[in-house]
Amino acid sequence: MSKIILTGDRPTGRLHLGHYVGSLKRRVQLQNSGEYDKIFIMIADAQALTDNFDNPDKIRDNIIEVALDYLSVGLDPAKTNMFIQSVVTELTELTFYYANLVTVSRLERNPTVKTEIKMRNFETSIPVGFFTYPISQASDITAFKATTVPVGEDQLPMIEQTREIVRKFNATYNAEVLVEPDALIPENATCSRLPGTDGKAKMSKSLGNCICLSDSEEELNKKVMDMYTDPLHLKVSDPGHLEGNAVFTYLDAFATDDDFAEFLPDYKNLDEMKAHYTSGGLGDMKCKRFLMAVLNKELAPIRARRKEYEKDIPAVYDILRKGTEVARAEAAQTLSEVKAAMRINYFDDEALIQGQQARFNS
Repeated sequence: MSKIILTGDRPTGRLHLGHYVGSLKRRVQLQNSGEYDKIFIMIADAQALTDNFDNPDKIRDNIIEVALDYLSVGLDPAKTNMFIQSVVTELTELTFYYANLVTVSRLERNPTVKTEIKMRNFETSIPVGFFTYPISQASDITAFKATTVPVGEDQLPMIEQTREIVRKFNATYNAEVLVEPDALIPENATCSRLPGTDGKAKMSKSLGNCICLSDSEEELNKKVMDMYTDPLHLKVSDPGHLEGNAVFTYLDAFATDDDFAEFLPDYKNLDEMKAHYTSGGLGDMKCKRFLMAVLNKELAPIRARRKEYEKDIPAVYDILRKGTEVARAEAAQTLSEVKAAMRINYFDDEALIQGQQARFNS
């Protein structure tokens, strides 16, 4: 069986460091590993509309931002199909059919849905489209017969719901049409969810606590200077605390021994730096300046590639158009197999037509 990846992002803003360490960097590694036969990366505009239905321009404007971020981190259209979800209309039809396989009570028990509803204050009035987006996500995954879906641990309930739909469909129609996907979670716990620069659990543009991949060096430096550290570390001589300290969380995610050799040779590695900080004698400003150097080194080639792609936006849309054409062909094939299994492929079923003709002739 082919090894196929499906993953993606909602186009609600420019992508940030949380996306980078949580998914983008690994996608590039998976793309270049040669282990996968096909890779599909979706700009999930239809899903984003479930809680931005009254502001479609926000989604429209950010599709190009996400596409530029994809290309700037190293996703290669020659190896990876990048596509726009809403243009692949077969996904909507699959969602409609799958909706018959899932109960309302099952959706209500989905931990990810419950969390998202609370976060968006939808408790008293839940849009149906938002409530049923796990079904839409199952459609996205199964349309491409994805065997692997890179996700964070918070998304595991969504993958399990997809697996349930696959099993229910195949059993109901006695046909092995759909493929159960496996989740691929980050190996590094720090990469599962990078906190915001204010130390809060979620990095979000709407909260103003993220560092975007497209931020300039000056913008990045300002955000690092304002980053949350240890409120009890008032003097350089004071012992510092690592827990909840955003600077050290970011260093955990990005700093290497080579970075210390290049930018801060006072220490061989991060462990030595942490030991000095916790025992006292290391100031927050020195830590932040080191983090600036590390992050700017990481983002420099990304910024440079983005600037090149920004020179020809029509070419970026052409990449998306071609990727979407490939995605539509794949999804159309799966939809055809689904409809055949459900016995609703009336015009393609020659045996049905001939059998009914014989019945009316008798």
